[in-house]
Amino acid sequence: MTFQEEFSYETRPQRVVFRPGAAVTATPGEAARLGLRRLLVVSGSRGEQVARAVAEALGDNCAGLHAQARMHVPVEDADRAVAAVRAAGADGCVAVGGGSAIGLGKAIALRTGLPLIAVPSTYSGSEMTPVWGLTEHGTKRTGRDPVVQPRSVVYDPRLTISLPVPLTVTSGINALAHAVEALYAPDVSPLVTVMAEEGVRAMAGALPRLAVDPADLDARGRALYAAWLCGACLGATTMGLHHKLCHVLGGTYGLPHAETHTVVLPYALAHNAPAAPQALTVLGRALGTHDVPRALWALAGRLGAPRSLAELGLTKADLAQAAARAAGEPYANPREVTEEGVRGVLLAAFEGSPPDSGSRTEGDRKPS
Repeated sequence: MTFQEEFSYETRPQRVVFRPGAAVTATPGEAARLGLRRLLVVSGSRGEQVARAVAEALGDNCAGLHAQARMHVPVEDADRAVAAVRAAGADGCVAVGGGSAIGLGKAIALRTGLPLIAVPSTYSGSEMTPVWGLTEHGTKRTGRDPVVQPRSVVYDPRLTISLPVPLTVTSGINALAHAVEALYAPDVSPLVTVMAEEGVRAMAGALPRLAVDPADLDARGRALYAAWLCGACLGATTMGLHHKLCHVLGGTYGLPHAETHTVVLPYALAHNAPAAPQALTVLGRALGTHDVPRALWALAGRLGAPRSLAELGLTKADLAQAAARAAGEPYANPREVTEEGVRGVLLAAFEGSPPDSGSRTEGDRKPS
């Protein structure tokens, strides 16, 4: 960019602790720093064991463990969690786990105003944003509110070692999606661009290493660092077509969150590429390619991730309704959003063939 352009960048008070073992050793100190004495620990069922260890580390300051977080934060789950907070007399929450657990913690913060500490165990990046989401009657609605931004984030690379390789890959590509959309957001800024490029480069380098050796602590730390950067990009900018599509596919059709982001990303980017040349330049540098959508598609395939919406359970009959839903609400996007255009993106993602953004060089166009 040139510095004749206008931009703004807003940051909110937030403390980050990053070190192996921090989930147990740092969380009690973060609670004390915030003056919290009765914390409800929330998690999903898969992360309950780790959440229990955090609860035990909090000792008498733990008001209980609520291990009922689910994907896309159904509104009835939020109701139960808020009731649990009030019944426990909690003055704050600690969310331990992936995007579902942190999303439930945010729903509690939204309803009660209580401070939230996040202890991420995946690469969702939700911990770095003021974005909340709730699903009700098959529709996922999202919003932004400073009250849901975690006051402290405790990054512990050891927590992610047990993350299965398939989820490691899709969670990591989910993080990449945050950086990709931030680069063509209307409120992108120089700092966001720097964070996005570094986040994409770090994640794309870490994931192949983790596919070979899931216990590589350095690569786990590098991926968590990348998720931090990519999540911070999302927190500072406005979401576009990619995230809207994923919210519709997840909230209405129950498709798994990270896997859906992984499948949709190359096709949404290919669709937007003609209207986002600067974003493609930055991403091309980070990935070392002239065809970013194709490179992201190839990365997912090389690491064994799903590459079509059909694999995730969507049917061809769902595409028209999903396109209408995704195109039916106004939101920022570099290219005009039309129902026909969205249907084209969804059809390409449904079939899973290589995306074609028209951005490749002649050398890249040679058959493989």
